[in-house]
Amino acid sequence: MSQVASVYAQGLYSLAREEQQEKTFLQQLEVLREAFSQEPDFLRLLSSHNLTKQERCQVLEDSFRDRVHPYILNFMKLLTEKSYIRQFPQCCKAFTELYNEAHNILPVQAVSAVELSQEQKDRLTRKLEAITGKKIQLSCRLDGTCLGGLRLDYDGRRVDGTVANTLSQISNMLKNTVL
Repeated sequence: MSQVASVYAQGLYSLAREEQQEKTFLQQLEVLREAFSQEPDFLRLLSSHNLTKQERCQVLEDSFRDRVHPYILNFMKLLTEKSYIRQFPQCCKAFTELYNEAHNILPVQAVSAVELSQEQKDRLTRKLEAITGKKIQLSCRLDGTCLGGLRLDYDGRRVDGTVANTLSQISNMLKNTVL
């Protein structure tokens, strides 16, 4: 993540905390980040030097006035004026990390070959909360190459209990065995 994104996200997060709007900002930023990822041409337009900064800010004003919090709209205008609007997705990510840290939330991605039942998700969440002491935000993803078992990715770590990983470890052990 860039230094620019971290600095701007910290500024926005401080303002959100001061205004007691952290959750509102988080939700709106996530919706905007998703919308921008689906329409990358919009960020290119806001970065285009074919339009003046004032025209680019007017595009934001026309698009988002009364749809997002005024501070978020001003944040996007500031990024546009400083030619950092392409950093918006990274700013959203940094804001989310600040929010999660402040609220003791740990995002965890569970990867499995088959879909987990709601009961399995609930048990996994409770177990991880007991281990980490944090509120777990669990997201699940399917990956048939796991063959079975579960892989957890969180906080820059990977706990791999998949069948594919176990087979790989056995294969490596057999390759390194001298007969």
